[in-house]
Amino acid sequence: MNVVTAIPPALRGTLLLVLGAWMPVALAQSAPPAPKASAERVEAADAVEPVEAGPATGDAWIDGQLVDIDRYAQRHRPAFVDELVRYHGAPRKLAEEVLAREDHWSAGELYFACALGQVAGRPCRTVITLRDRAPTQPWSEIAGQVGAAPRSAPYRRLRTAIADSYRRWGRPLPGGE
Repeated sequence: MNVVTAIPPALRGTLLLVLGAWMPVALAQSAPPAPKASAERVEAADAVEPVEAGPATGDAWIDGQLVDIDRYAQRHRPAFVDELVRYHGAPRKLAEEVLAREDHWSAGELYFACALGQVAGRPCRTVITLRDRAPTQPWSEIAGQVGAAPRSAPYRRLRTAIADSYRRWGRPLPGGE
C-alpha cells in the first residue's frame, strides 16, 4: 500500500486543496516579488492597465507571466522552444534564431509574439517583423495592428494560452488566474 492510497479519499481532496494553496506561497518566497494586483483586476479577467516597466503588453498580469516565462526558458530552453513550435505555430529555426540574437528580444517577448500571432490568425514571423521594425513600440500597439488589441476577444485568449502553457509545463501560474 502506498502513502496516497492509505489516505482516506475525503482527506486527499482537502490535502490537495491545502497544497494547491500553499505551493504558490512557497514558490513566491524564492522568487522576486510580483507586482501587487488590485482587487478589480483580479475580478475582471480582461482588465487591462498601463504598465511602466517590462514587456509593455498593456496588461500587467501578462507582463508578469512573460517575465516568469523568461526564467522558465533560461532553465528549460528545449521545452520552451517545443511549446512555441507545437502550440503557437513558430518555425523551430525562427524561434531558435530569435532566442540566439543579442538585441532586444527576451524569451517572454518571443512567446508573446508567437501567441499573439496565433490568436490573431497571423504567422509568428509577421509579428516578429512588426516588432523588429519598431522595437520601442509597446506590444499593446502591435497587438492592435494585428487585430488583437487589448480588451478584444483575441487578446483575452492570450491569457488562456499562457495558462495552458503553464499547465503543459507542469508549472504553477504566478499570481493565479
